[in-house]
Amino acid sequence: MKNFERFGLPAFIFVMAVLPHLLNDRWQAVAITFLVFSVVALSQDIILGKSGMFHMGQGLFFGMGAYATAILNNEFGWPILATIPLAILIPALFGILLAGPIVHLRGDYLLVATIGFNIVFVQVLQNNLGGVTGGPNGIFGLDSLSFFGMELMSQVAVYYFAFVVLLFTLWIMHNLQGSKPGRALHYLREDQLAAESIGINTRIYKIFAFGLGAGIAGLAGTVFAVQYSAVSPEAFDFIQSVLFFSIVIVGRGIWPATFGKIPKFLIKGGSHGA
Repeated sequence: MKNFERFGLPAFIFVMAVLPHLLNDRWQAVAITFLVFSVVALSQDIILGKSGMFHMGQGLFFGMGAYATAILNNEFGWPILATIPLAILIPALFGILLAGPIVHLRGDYLLVATIGFNIVFVQVLQNNLGGVTGGPNGIFGLDSLSFFGMELMSQVAVYYFAFVVLLFTLWIMHNLQGSKPGRALHYLREDQLAAESIGINTRIYKIFAFGLGAGIAGLAGTVFAVQYSAVSPEAFDFIQSVLFFSIVIVGRGIWPATFGKIPKFLIKGGSHGA
Protein backbone atom coordinates (compact mmCIF):
# COMPACT_ATOMS: atom_id res chain seq x y z
CA MET A 1 0.00 0.00 0.00
CA LYS A 2 2.84 2.40 0.85
CA ASN A 3 4.59 1.64 -2.44
CA PHE A 4 1.35 2.40 -4.29
CA GLU A 5 0.99 5.76 -2.53
CA ARG A 6 4.65 6.58 -3.20
CA PHE A 7 4.91 5.51 -6.83
CA GLY A 8 1.58 4.27 -8.23
CA LEU A 9 -0.60 7.23 -7.25
CA PRO A 10 1.74 9.94 -8.62
CA ALA A 11 2.10 7.93 -11.84
CA PHE A 12 -1.70 7.63 -12.12
CA ILE A 13 -2.15 11.37 -11.54
CA PHE A 14 0.47 12.21 -14.16
CA VAL A 15 -1.09 9.91 -16.75
CA MET A 16 -4.58 11.30 -16.12
CA ALA A 17 -3.26 14.88 -16.31
CA VAL A 18 -1.92 14.44 -19.84
CA LEU A 19 -4.47 11.91 -21.08
CA PRO A 20 -7.03 14.22 -22.74
CA HIS A 21 -4.38 15.58 -25.11
CA LEU A 22 -3.76 12.05 -26.38
CA LEU A 23 -7.41 11.24 -27.10
CA ASN A 24 -10.01 12.25 -29.65
CA ASP A 25 -13.38 13.72 -28.64
CA ARG A 26 -15.11 10.37 -28.27
CA TRP A 27 -12.48 8.91 -25.96
CA GLN A 28 -12.31 12.14 -23.99
CA ALA A 29 -16.00 11.65 -23.17
CA VAL A 30 -15.24 8.10 -22.00
CA ALA A 31 -12.40 9.42 -19.82
CA ILE A 32 -14.70 12.00 -18.22
CA THR A 33 -17.21 9.26 -17.40
CA PHE A 34 -14.38 7.25 -15.85
CA LEU A 35 -13.44 10.18 -13.62
CA VAL A 36 -17.05 10.82 -12.58
CA PHE A 37 -17.74 7.18 -11.78
CA SER A 38 -14.45 6.96 -9.88
CA VAL A 39 -15.56 9.78 -7.61
CA VAL A 40 -18.96 8.16 -7.00
CA ALA A 41 -17.29 4.79 -6.32
CA LEU A 42 -14.97 6.43 -3.78
CA SER A 43 -17.99 8.01 -2.09
CA GLN A 44 -19.66 4.59 -2.03
CA ASP A 45 -16.47 3.13 -0.54
CA ILE A 46 -16.80 5.39 2.50
CA ILE A 47 -20.14 3.78 3.34
CA LEU A 48 -19.59 0.26 2.03
CA GLY A 49 -15.84 -0.29 2.33
CA LYS A 50 -14.72 1.82 5.26
CA SER A 51 -17.86 1.39 7.36
CA GLY A 52 -19.01 -2.07 6.27
CA MET A 53 -22.61 -0.98 5.66
CA PHE A 54 -24.36 -2.59 2.70
CA HIS A 55 -25.75 0.44 0.94
CA MET A 56 -27.07 0.22 -2.63
CA GLY A 57 -28.64 3.62 -3.13
CA GLN A 58 -25.70 5.82 -4.11
CA GLY A 59 -27.46 6.73 -7.35
CA LEU A 60 -29.89 8.68 -5.15
CA PHE A 61 -27.20 11.05 -3.84
CA PHE A 62 -25.47 11.21 -7.22
CA GLY A 63 -28.77 12.27 -8.78
CA MET A 64 -29.52 14.81 -6.07
CA GLY A 65 -26.29 16.64 -6.79
CA ALA A 66 -26.90 16.58 -10.53
CA TYR A 67 -30.48 17.82 -10.20
CA ALA A 68 -29.50 20.49 -7.68
CA THR A 69 -27.05 21.91 -10.21
CA ALA A 70 -29.51 21.55 -13.11
CA ILE A 71 -32.43 23.19 -11.30
CA LEU A 72 -30.39 26.06 -9.87
CA ASN A 73 -28.83 26.76 -13.27
CA ASN A 74 -31.89 26.22 -15.47
CA GLU A 75 -34.61 27.68 -13.25
CA PHE A 76 -32.75 30.36 -11.27
CA GLY A 77 -29.84 31.24 -13.55
CA TRP A 78 -27.06 30.33 -11.12
CA PRO A 79 -23.61 29.81 -12.68
CA ILE A 80 -22.52 26.17 -12.58
CA LEU A 81 -19.68 26.75 -10.12
CA ALA A 82 -22.02 28.62 -7.76
CA THR A 83 -24.28 25.57 -7.53
CA ILE A 84 -21.52 23.32 -6.17
CA PRO A 85 -21.97 24.11 -2.43
CA LEU A 86 -25.68 23.23 -2.56
CA ALA A 87 -25.01 20.21 -4.79
CA ILE A 88 -22.83 18.92 -1.95
CA LEU A 89 -24.89 20.14 1.00
CA ILE A 90 -28.34 18.92 -0.12
CA PRO A 91 -27.33 15.26 -0.63
CA ALA A 92 -25.19 15.35 2.53
CA LEU A 93 -28.10 16.60 4.66
CA PHE A 94 -30.47 14.12 3.05
CA GLY A 95 -27.95 11.34 3.64
CA ILE A 96 -27.85 12.25 7.33
CA LEU A 97 -31.66 12.37 7.57
CA LEU A 98 -31.98 9.11 5.65
CA ALA A 99 -29.38 7.31 7.73
CA GLY A 100 -30.87 8.30 11.09
CA PRO A 101 -33.75 5.81 11.16
CA ILE A 102 -32.09 2.98 9.16
CA VAL A 103 -28.47 2.64 10.35
CA HIS A 104 -29.53 0.07 12.94
CA LEU A 105 -30.37 -2.27 10.04
CA ARG A 106 -27.71 -4.72 8.93
CA GLY A 107 -26.84 -6.78 5.88
CA ASP A 108 -29.51 -7.23 3.25
CA TYR A 109 -32.12 -5.38 5.36
CA LEU A 110 -30.13 -2.16 4.94
CA LEU A 111 -29.66 -2.99 1.26
CA VAL A 112 -33.39 -3.29 0.69
CA ALA A 113 -34.07 -0.03 2.53
CA THR A 114 -31.56 1.96 0.47
CA ILE A 115 -32.77 0.38 -2.77
CA GLY A 116 -36.29 1.48 -1.86
CA PHE A 117 -35.23 5.09 -1.32
CA ASN A 118 -33.43 5.09 -4.67
CA ILE A 119 -36.56 3.85 -6.44
CA VAL A 120 -38.73 6.45 -4.69
CA PHE A 121 -36.28 9.19 -5.73
CA VAL A 122 -36.55 8.22 -9.40
CA GLN A 123 -40.35 8.13 -9.18
CA VAL A 124 -40.38 11.61 -7.64
CA LEU A 125 -38.24 12.93 -10.51
CA GLN A 126 -40.46 11.32 -13.12
CA ASN A 127 -43.53 12.93 -11.56
CA ASN A 128 -41.98 16.40 -11.95
CA LEU A 129 -41.72 17.41 -8.31
CA GLY A 130 -42.72 21.07 -7.92
CA GLY A 131 -42.70 21.45 -11.69
CA VAL A 132 -38.92 21.83 -11.74
CA THR A 133 -37.51 18.33 -12.36
CA GLY A 134 -38.77 18.08 -15.93
CA GLY A 135 -40.62 14.78 -15.48
CA PRO A 136 -39.46 11.73 -17.47
CA ASN A 137 -37.60 13.92 -19.97
CA GLY A 138 -35.47 15.63 -17.35
CA ILE A 139 -33.78 19.02 -17.75
CA PHE A 140 -31.87 20.06 -20.85
CA GLY A 141 -29.83 23.04 -22.00
CA LEU A 142 -27.61 23.71 -18.99
CA ASP A 143 -25.03 26.46 -19.28
CA SER A 144 -21.39 25.66 -19.87
CA LEU A 145 -18.71 26.14 -17.23
CA SER A 146 -17.57 29.70 -16.71
CA PHE A 147 -14.63 30.93 -14.66
CA PHE A 148 -14.15 34.65 -14.00
CA GLY A 149 -16.34 35.41 -16.99
CA MET A 150 -14.55 33.01 -19.34
CA GLU A 151 -16.72 30.36 -20.98
CA LEU A 152 -15.08 26.92 -20.75
CA MET A 153 -17.04 25.06 -23.39
CA SER A 154 -14.50 22.53 -24.58
CA GLN A 155 -14.60 18.90 -23.58
CA VAL A 156 -11.02 19.19 -22.32
CA ALA A 157 -12.18 21.87 -19.84
CA VAL A 158 -14.89 19.52 -18.55
CA TYR A 159 -12.28 16.76 -18.26
CA TYR A 160 -10.03 18.89 -16.07
CA PHE A 161 -13.02 19.94 -13.97
CA ALA A 162 -13.74 16.25 -13.35
CA PHE A 163 -10.04 15.60 -12.72
CA VAL A 164 -9.87 18.33 -10.06
CA VAL A 165 -12.95 16.83 -8.38
CA LEU A 166 -11.26 13.41 -8.36
CA LEU A 167 -8.07 14.87 -6.83
CA PHE A 168 -10.17 16.61 -4.17
CA THR A 169 -11.92 13.32 -3.39
CA LEU A 170 -8.61 11.45 -3.14
CA TRP A 171 -7.36 14.14 -0.76
CA ILE A 172 -10.44 13.65 1.44
CA MET A 173 -9.98 9.87 1.41
CA HIS A 174 -6.29 10.21 2.33
CA ASN A 175 -7.04 12.51 5.25
CA LEU A 176 -9.95 10.38 6.40
CA GLN A 177 -7.75 7.30 6.61
CA GLY A 178 -5.53 8.71 9.36
CA SER A 179 -8.17 10.74 11.19
CA LYS A 180 -10.17 9.91 14.30
CA PRO A 181 -13.39 9.33 12.29
CA GLY A 182 -11.45 7.13 9.86
CA ARG A 183 -10.09 4.96 12.67
CA ALA A 184 -13.56 4.74 14.21
CA LEU A 185 -15.03 3.59 10.89
CA HIS A 186 -12.26 0.97 10.64
CA TYR A 187 -13.15 -0.47 14.04
CA LEU A 188 -16.84 -0.30 13.15
CA ARG A 189 -16.26 -2.27 9.97
CA GLU A 190 -14.19 -4.93 11.69
CA ASP A 191 -16.49 -5.52 14.66
CA GLN A 192 -19.32 -3.24 15.70
CA LEU A 193 -19.77 -4.80 19.15
CA ALA A 194 -16.06 -4.44 19.92
CA ALA A 195 -16.13 -0.84 18.70
CA GLU A 196 -19.03 -0.05 21.01
CA SER A 197 -17.26 -1.74 23.92
CA ILE A 198 -14.33 0.70 23.65
CA GLY A 199 -16.61 3.72 23.67
CA ILE A 200 -17.16 4.42 19.95
CA ASN A 201 -20.60 5.83 19.21
CA THR A 202 -21.25 3.62 16.19
CA ARG A 203 -24.56 5.27 15.34
CA ILE A 204 -22.97 8.71 15.01
CA TYR A 205 -20.15 7.42 12.84
CA LYS A 206 -22.52 5.49 10.59
CA ILE A 207 -24.52 8.67 10.01
CA PHE A 208 -21.26 10.55 9.44
CA ALA A 209 -20.26 8.02 6.75
CA PHE A 210 -23.61 8.40 4.99
CA GLY A 211 -23.39 12.20 5.07
CA LEU A 212 -19.82 12.36 3.77
CA GLY A 213 -20.41 9.74 1.08
CA ALA A 214 -23.60 11.49 -0.04
CA GLY A 215 -21.90 14.89 -0.26
CA ILE A 216 -19.07 13.58 -2.44
CA ALA A 217 -21.55 11.76 -4.70
CA GLY A 218 -23.50 15.02 -5.05
CA LEU A 219 -20.33 16.78 -6.19
CA ALA A 220 -19.84 14.08 -8.83
CA GLY A 221 -23.44 14.71 -9.90
CA THR A 222 -22.52 18.31 -10.73
CA VAL A 223 -19.74 17.11 -13.05
CA PHE A 224 -22.17 14.67 -14.67
CA ALA A 225 -24.67 17.45 -15.32
CA VAL A 226 -21.94 19.63 -16.83
CA GLN A 227 -20.68 16.80 -19.05
CA TYR A 228 -24.04 16.20 -20.72
CA SER A 229 -25.62 19.65 -20.22
CA ALA A 230 -28.69 17.67 -19.15
CA VAL A 231 -30.05 15.33 -16.49
CA SER A 232 -32.82 12.73 -16.64
CA PRO A 233 -34.25 10.24 -14.11
CA GLU A 234 -33.00 7.03 -15.75
CA ALA A 235 -29.38 8.11 -15.23
CA PHE A 236 -29.78 7.69 -11.47
CA ASP A 237 -31.90 4.59 -11.14
CA PHE A 238 -31.31 1.42 -9.15
CA ILE A 239 -29.13 -0.12 -11.87
CA GLN A 240 -26.67 2.76 -11.52
CA SER A 241 -26.46 2.09 -7.79
CA VAL A 242 -25.76 -1.58 -8.51
CA LEU A 243 -22.94 -0.46 -10.80
CA PHE A 244 -21.33 1.68 -8.09
CA PHE A 245 -21.74 -1.13 -5.57
CA SER A 246 -20.06 -3.53 -7.99
CA ILE A 247 -17.19 -1.16 -8.73
CA VAL A 248 -16.29 -1.05 -5.04
CA ILE A 249 -16.46 -4.82 -4.65
CA VAL A 250 -14.56 -5.66 -7.84
CA GLY A 251 -12.03 -2.92 -7.12
CA ARG A 252 -11.41 -4.44 -3.70
CA GLY A 253 -12.55 -1.26 -2.02
CA ILE A 254 -14.00 -3.35 0.80
CA TRP A 255 -11.63 -5.40 2.90
CA PRO A 256 -11.61 -9.22 3.14
CA ALA A 257 -13.31 -9.10 6.53
CA THR A 258 -16.23 -7.33 4.92
CA PHE A 259 -16.46 -9.79 2.02
CA GLY A 260 -17.39 -12.48 4.50
CA LYS A 261 -20.43 -10.45 5.56
CA ILE A 262 -21.87 -9.90 2.08
CA PRO A 263 -25.39 -11.38 1.89
CA LYS A 264 -25.28 -14.73 0.11
CA PHE A 265 -27.96 -13.80 -2.40
CA LEU A 266 -25.67 -11.05 -3.79
CA ILE A 267 -22.82 -13.50 -4.29
CA LYS A 268 -24.58 -16.65 -5.49
CA GLY A 269 -27.88 -15.28 -6.70
CA GLY A 270 -31.22 -16.76 -5.80
CA SER A 271 -32.75 -16.81 -2.34
CA HIS A 272 -31.23 -16.27 1.09
CA GLY A 273 -31.01 -19.99 1.53
CA ALA A 274 -28.57 -20.34 -1.36
